[in-house]
Order: sequence, then structure tokens, then C-alpha cells
Amino acid sequence: VQLQASGGGLVQPGGSLTLSCPPSGFALTHHAIGWFRQAPGKEREEVSCIGAEGVVTFYTDSVKGRFTIRKDDAKNAVYLQMNSLNTEDKGVYYCASSPVCSARAMELISRTLEFWGKGTLVTVSS
Repeated sequence: VQLQASGGGLVQPGGSLTLSCPPSGFALTHHAIGWFRQAPGKEREEVSCIGAEGVVTFYTDSVKGRFTIRKDDAKNAVYLQMNSLNTEDKGVYYCASSPVCSARAMELISRTLEFWGKGTLVTVSS
């Protein structure tokens, strides 16, 4: 299922953004959701994920303590709150569904998912 991310924009270093992933066509209660990003000239990398139950989470080391993922079952959406943004966080952010939330699952999706939904561009610049 291709998901569409939104909420990106231009922010100064140290600033914040909240990305949204409102899946359509299926209920979040049965799927984990992961966030991925791809910077110019770099491979896509996994950033974070949250399990279907909203308890299990994963963050890549570079965003730990700065990014927070959460899900809102009432709105059937997943959000990625990004604080203390720096230039290394820039790129196109995508969301995708997964059977489970784990570092390994996110790595596999990042490297093997063939069709991605519309991403949202995050630019961090002064």
C-alpha cells in the first residue's frame, strides 16, 4: 500500500516540524508504520517506526532524543514530531506500512520496497 506523507517544509537549524502519514484504505490498528528519508545523493534510510498497538517504537540512532513518533487511532494517522533539526535531517521523507516495527523490518523495507508513495521534502537551512 502506497502511503502519502505530508508536513514537510523549510526550517532553520534547531527548528521543528511535524510530519503526517494518514493511511487510507486500511486501519492502523493492524499495521506498523515506518518513516524513511532520502537525502540528495544518498540511499534511502529508515528513521523510525511504531507498532500497530502503538507501544513498540524504533528510532535510528541519529534521531534518538529529537524525533518522536506517535499514532492517533481516532484519526487513523501516524505523526513524526521532529525537534532540534539539523542539516543532516534534510531530505524527502516517506512513510510505509510494515507487518511489524523493528530495526530489521525497517531496514528490509528501506532496501527492498519497490513502490513508494508521495514523500514530503524537509529542508533545513539558515
